Amino acid sequence: MDHSKLWKILKEMGIPDHLTCLLRNLYAGQEATVRTGHGPTDWFQIGKGARQGSLSPCLFNLYAEYIMRNAGLEEAQAGIKTAGRNINNLRYADDTTLMAKSEEELKSLLMKVKEESEKVGLELNIQKTKIMASGPITSWEIDGETTVETVADFILGGSKITADGDCSHEIKRRLLLGRKVMTNLNSILKSRDIALPTKQRHYFANKGPSGQGYGFSSGHVWI
Repeated sequence: MDHSKLWKILKEMGIPDHLTCLLRNLYAGQEATVRTGHGPTDWFQIGKGARQGSLSPCLFNLYAEYIMRNAGLEEAQAGIKTAGRNINNLRYADDTTLMAKSEEELKSLLMKVKEESEKVGLELNIQKTKIMASGPITSWEIDGETTVETVADFILGGSKITADGDCSHEIKRRLLLGRKVMTNLNSILKSRDIALPTKQRHYFANKGPSGQGYGFSSGHVWI
């Protein structure tokens, strides 16, 4: 996220000026240096990105929402009808999935999002962008040079989504992940030298996201 563009986006999204002012002061004068094999670099100003913390996801969500609104996704007819609502995009942090009924609709959505993203300093990572379709689909080229990969499945929010809608692969994957976590804990749980409360704390600390298979971050396109 470009900081100068972020402040303009916050204003257009209706964030009160005094809150934007606080954020600008928080981000003002940021400097960093990078440690390399030849020693640290010179200090440089940071003009992009979000500081780590609970505020970071909120800022990125506003940035992404601004892009989607300007791309006209809310008004677009392209998408999939679910419970009477037209759904054409799903977002989780920087992970975005576009959905449409046809290849033409999907291409239109993708190019709109790409164009609006570039206006605010974000680029579509073609290498991480995948297409999944429920039927035959031709290979895509973006800007006439980069081919978008077609896949039979992908992972979104820790769950495997398949083109045929078969859940058995996801069930097996989850079971294997659970077994892997428990196998790693076996030596601790079976040890006679470790107190029971310590074993319990260790168990509950390790059976969370790592055992659920989260941590996937990329772009997806879905017909």
